[in-house]
Amino acid sequence: MTQTLSLPSPASAPNLRAALRRAERPGRLGALALALPALLFLVVTFAAPIGLFLTTAVRNPEVRDTLPQTAAILADWDGLATPGEAAYAALLADLTRAKEENTAAALGKRLNYESAGMRSRIMSVVRHLGGFQDGALAPQFAALDPVWASPDLWAIIKRNAAPVTPYYLLTAVDLQQDASGAVTRVKDDQAVFLGILGRTLWIAGLVTAATLLLGFPTAYVISLAPARIAGFMLLMVLLPLWTSLLVRTTAWVVLLQTDGVINQALLALGLTTEKLQLMLTRFGTVTAMTHIQLPFTILPILSVMKSIPAGQMRAARSLGAPPFFAFWRVYAPQTLPGVAAGCLMTFILSLGYYITPALVGGPRDQMLSNFIATYINRDLNWGMAAALAGLLLVMTISIYLLFLRLVGAERIKLG
Repeated sequence: MTQTLSLPSPASAPNLRAALRRAERPGRLGALALALPALLFLVVTFAAPIGLFLTTAVRNPEVRDTLPQTAAILADWDGLATPGEAAYAALLADLTRAKEENTAAALGKRLNYESAGMRSRIMSVVRHLGGFQDGALAPQFAALDPVWASPDLWAIIKRNAAPVTPYYLLTAVDLQQDASGAVTRVKDDQAVFLGILGRTLWIAGLVTAATLLLGFPTAYVISLAPARIAGFMLLMVLLPLWTSLLVRTTAWVVLLQTDGVINQALLALGLTTEKLQLMLTRFGTVTAMTHIQLPFTILPILSVMKSIPAGQMRAARSLGAPPFFAFWRVYAPQTLPGVAAGCLMTFILSLGYYITPALVGGPRDQMLSNFIATYINRDLNWGMAAALAGLLLVMTISIYLLFLRLVGAERIKLG
């Protein structure tokens, strides 16, 4: 007696899928519950602070909070001629309150970003508050500084009365707004940030190429070595990761300085007749960064090489393939997932380097992170620091997405 197996009809397929989703729902909810504390921790300690910091790239509270009456008067100003006496009276009243609340300096600093000398003009008015006489205020302001009679100055105040500003983001890509609000390129002698971004990408690319040239043969040798020797070699690769980044960078300062170990060795071997300038150079920066990043390139490549069967090369040789042809056509393509992961990791990490270029590199070797730190620690210009950080973040994400599109996420193996 034979039994026939009945298959579900196509009409019942949606019901089966819905039933399957209902059956899997408790497991998914349980997994989400287990991961929820970690997700909340990441949001509170990582995502939220970064998002809050990046908002300072567009926030513009100084003029709006310090000159509310002036902003209200200028809202209806056509910008063609100098505003009337009401604008001068409102500015005088706002600056009087700003002096009492000690906020005039912050206002002058913000306006000074867009027009050099604005801080001194604001503070000059604040110092002269007791000297204004009854009558027309415009001539008295012009007597302090003739620029107060210029519509361009008032246009700057009006433009910055908005709660958000594109100033920091435009400056980060060497753009600016003119008096009419149109976006234009800055002067050539003031265009610096796109060049810094290009330098950052170039140094990161050099470090990635150097780590690949050194890391690929190293990983290949480790994958072929006997277990005991391979373990020792892997220990040597991992050892730098157990040392502080600052300590490793300081060690390269000792090695690269004029009287350092490298110069002494070159002189002793007769390879040079005079000491070389290795510190504060692009060579020193790339060399130190390559040493630090080398394990991050080697490990993904090694993990892929370990998974490639050794018999494939022997089979290719037995079929008549020359050694180089067998390696290049059979072995090397299978290592691409590890190469892709190692290069991507090294390149992205190199984009954010700060300590090593600051200690080993010269003025022309400073990367975007160095300028972000300068704006935060020295200039206290968090808006500009956030704009540059946002530019670096967008560049990193774009490179990552482009890399995934070209290589494919399924081909990247982190080990």
